[in-house]
Amino acid sequence: MATEEPDLVEDGALDALADPGVGEQPVRSESEATQSGGKATKTLPGVPDGGDSKPSVPPVSGTNRTQSQHETIPTDTEASGERCQSGSCGCESDRRDESEPRAMADGAGASSAGGTPTNVTEDGELGDIEFTKPAEGVSQTLPGEDHGSPDRPDNRVNLPGDAKLDTPGYSIRSEMNDIETPEDKTWFMELDEAVIDEGRCIQCGTCVAACPSDSIGIGDDDLPELVKMCTGCSLCWDFCPRGGLRYERQWKITGGEDNAKGAGDPITEYSARVTEDWRENSQDGGAVTAVLTTLLEAGEIDGALIATESDEDAWKAEGFLATTEEELVENTGTIYNQTMSLGHLDFSKWEDKLPDKPWEDISLALVGTPCEIEGIRALQDFEWEYGSQEEGVRAIDYTIALMCTKNFNYKSLVGEKLTEERDIDIDNVGKMDVLHGKLMVDDLEGNRILTEDIENFHDAALKGCDECADFTGMCADITVGSVGSSDEYSSVIIRSETGLEMWDLTKEHLDYHDLEDKSAVGKLQGWDKKKAFESLERPFDPDAPRFIDYADHAENYGTVKNPHDADH
Repeated sequence: MATEEPDLVEDGALDALADPGVGEQPVRSESEATQSGGKATKTLPGVPDGGDSKPSVPPVSGTNRTQSQHETIPTDTEASGERCQSGSCGCESDRRDESEPRAMADGAGASSAGGTPTNVTEDGELGDIEFTKPAEGVSQTLPGEDHGSPDRPDNRVNLPGDAKLDTPGYSIRSEMNDIETPEDKTWFMELDEAVIDEGRCIQCGTCVAACPSDSIGIGDDDLPELVKMCTGCSLCWDFCPRGGLRYERQWKITGGEDNAKGAGDPITEYSARVTEDWRENSQDGGAVTAVLTTLLEAGEIDGALIATESDEDAWKAEGFLATTEEELVENTGTIYNQTMSLGHLDFSKWEDKLPDKPWEDISLALVGTPCEIEGIRALQDFEWEYGSQEEGVRAIDYTIALMCTKNFNYKSLVGEKLTEERDIDIDNVGKMDVLHGKLMVDDLEGNRILTEDIENFHDAALKGCDECADFTGMCADITVGSVGSSDEYSSVIIRSETGLEMWDLTKEHLDYHDLEDKSAVGKLQGWDKKKAFESLERPFDPDAPRFIDYADHAENYGTVKNPHDADH
């Protein structure tokens, strides 16, 4: 039967009459014992005798211990290549299971366990423990480790001779164990290659809203960017109005059978304006704000996703969730740059706006350009999960499209064309408008300070707008603009039953009559399509499939077919 092992004790002086010292253990029989100071002892296998008076640890080489303290310590016979066969010599195999870890005092068996503890001298004496303060901003080496001078944390060491230090590009996929991309995968890099890098992005934010893994965010340049790993689900490509979404197919689904001609199939059309004083600060007749405030007052909506002016940059639009009539009136008017509107449907951004109502019960209106309305319609038409944007996508119950021939890059229009080239003080601008082919700018006192052909600002427009043939927002519930109505009136086109309900609630607050010049809307729609057909590289076909494969797009536009296999 195995004998009971001695209890471990704290480092310090040992009572010679009570406990065995390091290097000693109680004997099993008097025949095996020797007398030392009146105490029966026997040398512990593998550890030299520590002497008669005090325990000691044998000197060892200067390297630090790297092996586990639970490693079995070999006996004297094992060290010499022999193994005990008698089973009665008192060695470790005689009294315990070798598979069990053995507790030992710090430093015991140091020679065979890999070295001496750093706080034990060569004479076996415990020394003071020194702590080194961690370094900041550099890789730290500890004393005695022979690592040389500390290196910067980003310095790569021990590189093989043919290693490349540059961050690998997309082609790394094809170099990793011959990985083949599944045929049904379309990645953000395809969207990046064909739309963003090509300058065709219209900053609608649909790709941000579509991503189920929240892998796409909005960069400092107001363009979509990858913020974490792409899963290749293809949704960002499929729903992009300049990528995989065939917008003319959207019109046919949402607006009737004859959407390739004219302004579509509206239910009815009006020229309208509000009569309240705040209309003076609005765009045209203020019909958009009138509809939104009426819906809010009637309890039909909890808020509206609109554009607001940036606090930092004059005349720069930002996405904003307005939840009060005051906020809606304060932000009446038009700002001529995109906001990545659909990229702001993550309700966590607006937690302080509607704190007392579950988000799944929220109802919102969306005001946007035709491409933004195309995007939300396509997203809502499919029962997929859209990550953190899911609740926001489903909350949009009312849509208002703004008539739009093109939109602008903020820095190009405001920073270069207006401020630098025309010496306009942008902080003194009270209103901008695009009407009758002209860009008009008024100062804060209402004085006209610029009237110029819009073609002179073409370089500041978003390149992707050239391909758009949807001037009147055929996917919306209501379309609002200025074409077809006299000054101070808005043109209102009712396109859906929901739009008719919106109008019926609002019309009592408006001065309105039938649209003054219906042909003007149709003519501008026709002109816009003509321009789009001249710029569009792919076939324009309302009867084609709803989504365009990336391979088909690449054939028409000459972009890289497999950007994940090539660096760009």
